[in-house]
Amino acid sequence: MDLQQVKNDLEQRLPKARYEHVLRVTETAKKLAEEVGVSVEKAEIAGLFHDYAKFMDKDELLDLLKRDEEYELYAQYHAELWHAPVGAMLAKERYGVEDHDILQAIRFHTTGRAEMSELEKVIYIADLIEPGRKFPGIEELRQRIDGEPLEDQMTECIQHTFKFLVQRYAVIFPHSFDCYNEHVRRRKEQ
Repeated sequence: MDLQQVKNDLEQRLPKARYEHVLRVTETAKKLAEEVGVSVEKAEIAGLFHDYAKFMDKDELLDLLKRDEEYELYAQYHAELWHAPVGAMLAKERYGVEDHDILQAIRFHTTGRAEMSELEKVIYIADLIEPGRKFPGIEELRQRIDGEPLEDQMTECIQHTFKFLVQRYAVIFPHSFDCYNEHVRRRKEQ
């Protein structure tokens, strides 16, 4: 796969700020992958594609989502979540990405899920903590997870996300609950 071609495509598809976010997520994912022993190449591909469908027209996004096995579930939730499964679909169809782990990392980078692979966790974390992110508590989160095992980093990140969503009375996607519950149970068992 020609990653420069993917970057050129992304630069045309996305607003400048989002394109720069994608590049920062990709670099953060590569660094984290190297630290925790995950394939840096897979992290780079998943990082580049994680927001591939982010700024598609909502109707086009919905049409593509209808082909997804979990369409009925996603259709019940905010359109903000749709770009993840559609992005995985387009990575496969347009660029021939066949690696299941990469496709899952793209698909679940926004919601998380139970039984995430290490690559999925790397992309989820990188998307949340990349250096351009500015939101209340981000510096503290970065400090808490710095140098920690990947599993502990994921636990902190999913807890942070839940606090954010609950404070805003946001509807929470079922896979996110599963992810959160899995990590809370694991932490209690330690």
